[in-house]
Amino acid sequence: MRLIIVESPTKAKTISHFFKGKEYEVVASYGHIRDLPKSKLGIDIDDNFNPSYIIPRKAQKIVTGLKKKAQKAQDIILATDEDREGEAIAWHIASVLGLNGFNSSKTKKDTPLNKPYQRIVFHEITKPAIEKALLSPREIDMNLVNAQQARRVLDRLVGYELSPFLWKKIFRGLSAGRVQSPALRLIVEREKERENFQSIEYFTIKGIFLEKENNQIEADLIKINGKSIPLPGLTSQEETLKIKQELTNSNAQIIDIKQATVSKSPLPPFTTSTLQQAAWQIYHFPAKKTMFLAQSLYEGKDLGNGAIGLITYMRTDSLNLSPLALKAAHDYLEEKLGTQYVLDKPRVFHSQSKLAQEAHEAIRPTDIFLEPEKIKKYLSPDEYKLYSLIWARFLATQMPEAVLNRTSLLIKAQQKNEYLFQTNFYQLVFDGFTKIYPYTKLPELSSLPTNLEINENLFIKEILIQSHWTQPPPRYNDASLVKTLEAFGIGRPSTYAPIINVLQERGYVTRDENKAFKPTEIGILVNDLLTKHFSQIVDYQFTSQMEDKLDEIAQGKRNWQDTIKDFYLPFKQNLEQKYQEINKDDLITTKEIDEKCPLCGSKLVIRYGKYGQFISCSNWPQCKYKRSLKPKEEPEILDITCPKCHEGKIVVKKNKRGQVFYACSRWPDCDFTSSLKPTGDNCPLCGSYLVETKTSIKCSNKKCNYEIPKNNTN
Repeated sequence: MRLIIVESPTKAKTISHFFKGKEYEVVASYGHIRDLPKSKLGIDIDDNFNPSYIIPRKAQKIVTGLKKKAQKAQDIILATDEDREGEAIAWHIASVLGLNGFNSSKTKKDTPLNKPYQRIVFHEITKPAIEKALLSPREIDMNLVNAQQARRVLDRLVGYELSPFLWKKIFRGLSAGRVQSPALRLIVEREKERENFQSIEYFTIKGIFLEKENNQIEADLIKINGKSIPLPGLTSQEETLKIKQELTNSNAQIIDIKQATVSKSPLPPFTTSTLQQAAWQIYHFPAKKTMFLAQSLYEGKDLGNGAIGLITYMRTDSLNLSPLALKAAHDYLEEKLGTQYVLDKPRVFHSQSKLAQEAHEAIRPTDIFLEPEKIKKYLSPDEYKLYSLIWARFLATQMPEAVLNRTSLLIKAQQKNEYLFQTNFYQLVFDGFTKIYPYTKLPELSSLPTNLEINENLFIKEILIQSHWTQPPPRYNDASLVKTLEAFGIGRPSTYAPIINVLQERGYVTRDENKAFKPTEIGILVNDLLTKHFSQIVDYQFTSQMEDKLDEIAQGKRNWQDTIKDFYLPFKQNLEQKYQEINKDDLITTKEIDEKCPLCGSKLVIRYGKYGQFISCSNWPQCKYKRSLKPKEEPEILDITCPKCHEGKIVVKKNKRGQVFYACSRWPDCDFTSSLKPTGDNCPLCGSYLVETKTSIKCSNKKCNYEIPKNNTN
């Protein structure tokens, strides 16, 4: 029996389907089976930063099972993911099992197996990919393992040594991180830009012209007396009114007509960051959700005849596409759309990142002939959306450009001053890749009046003045934050979603009404402290350079322990100095208010907590009284009876993070809560209560699949 070990049970199930009746058994390690201990640093700084790995309690039963199966196996094949994390998991498995010289055990009980192993990697979970990988096994790449170890040790040193500093100088429960802190700095600095922004009113001018057949032409004013209108526009209302008065009901002349062909090229195939950006822009999927859905599509879905991986590996910064995939796209387009939608030769993209691993691939469907509509019934609604996006984006890369005709008109109005207006007319000649991928924005199409000529006179029917106000830079959302992190070189494909997630979990950022990131009071406080006293940790360039060093470790060009040492010694020295320099009272001040504690009569004060400022007793911790600084909002009561007790009414509440939920008015006597709004009706299939989403009415019972669109009146 040949034993294949992967990380995920879903991945194991998919691969098992390919080897029915064969001498293979596929099992899962359920992720890492070793890790650094949570209760202590777990790194021997004096012994060249040697990490002390343990088998967590939750993994001990799994390890026991792996050992039993490995003892009986003829061959042991490590088939974890192809990135550093996957390589490290394979190394941990080999070390715990004692494969082929790997041995971390110090007891007689755990005698190493000393069995040979094979390490295989693949970009997609399909039968041909697995069979090809089995024909070309390799050894564990210790350069990749050491790069992962270096990242883990670096993050542990920063987190476990800097976080206690924050606890002592601010309060417990805070954390700092090597990549999360620069990301927080981005969000805080953007918020400060917004607060300091001074909005300015400006004006734009549009002319409505009539040609000889009374067709209307709209054109924008671009120059006055040969000088371009400065950005953002005209700032004097008086000046704009004079222009309107001067030009209304006067004449103008067409001075130039230019025609050109404009082509629009398809975007490259998806990488991790661009997939997260597009999924947010089109579907408003947070980065964490996008990666969860992509993981599910990668590990495999049962399409009726067993599971198959639907997309290639989703953590990648490569734009490479395999020759087989390019050939399949060519064949699909020729068969389904015709030769006019087929390129003469494949379109190839090159990664801008010098460190992108071109041996890897971009994110693409494993089989282009598995059209989204064909497999829709096997996917959840959100899996279908993401798969459709990946499928269309890949196919579009191998389609011709969209072609438009552009006609540009220049119109001159000569009165006291010379005014130049411009307008463009676009007509679609060939839709090209947009036939499959409609998310690329094309210019607005418009019909050009016929028989226009240079020097033709026009009548100015109307001059329109539009008032605008300059806007502050927008807050970062999932798409723009990931794009900026990538531009600065902060993090790598596998870290973008976790960075965002940890900032939210720590209470450093919340989402505003547009789902963009807004720093909390605590987030701003922590950022300001780190920026002032630990500038290296939040420095964008330093963080980027450290990522480059980790990549060099992965390439075998740098020693991982020397890299840790170069960072840690000055970091530790600065940390010890700041313990002496910084006084907690200088950072966190408690401000007395003119009110006494209702429990003990002591003065009440304003303090900082995880979710911002609050009021508490000055006699804390002896007196536990506290309340919100903000006046308590009266909950909105809905005319919907509680589906649990059938006595109370449903009320709309918010949790500490400002997230809306629904509860019973009889709380705490009735503990009903729901993140979705109950409708007051019961499910016609199972009798459970119905809830309302953005698009549908569905059953609250997860085992019941009743769901109807909101606009369904039946």
